Amino acid sequence: MARKSKIKRKTQETDIILDLNLDGKGNYDISTSIPFLDHMLSLFAKHGLFDLKIKAKGDVDVDYHHTVEDVGICLGEALNKALGDKKGIRRYGSIAVPMDEALSSVSLDISDRPYLVYKVNFPKKARIKNFDPDLIEDFLQAFVNRSGITLHINVPYGRNIHHMIEAIFKALGRALSDAVRLDPRIKGVMSTKGRL
Repeated sequence: MARKSKIKRKTQETDIILDLNLDGKGNYDISTSIPFLDHMLSLFAKHGLFDLKIKAKGDVDVDYHHTVEDVGICLGEALNKALGDKKGIRRYGSIAVPMDEALSSVSLDISDRPYLVYKVNFPKKARIKNFDPDLIEDFLQAFVNRSGITLHINVPYGRNIHHMIEAIFKALGRALSDAVRLDPRIKGVMSTKGRL
């Protein structure tokens, strides 16, 4: 059974179509009108081996916030829908990924209990071109809320903000890839409760 989903979201602020294939090859076609977000989501797809297609329009002339958050909402909904009943998945994923001087640790549980722990302190208040790095937390919170996962992100050190965020998205892709992997030894869901 294909673990794919398509999400459409249209509001007065954004118009988004997102396609996700959990069993892909890392192919991506992403256009959100926010180049830095496109770059990060491309890294997520490539390192997670997910096929991901996103076409998003938003009121970026006002601010990037609405588009960033709504793409997070759509990605979370797509993940939840593609996973279906979650039977046979490994459920947990954890990895540390370096990006030059920065290190990101991501641990997650596909638990149906949305929770975000975000321990990231950027070294200075700065933007990447005109992208506010604080929007990354908003994206992740929206993603967690709609996917129902528990997500812990720690970046203990780093100097370059771009490197710190890049390490987060690469680690998120790889940890999620491990968690959604099907294991033939798992019967039903990975829980002694019999459900997540």
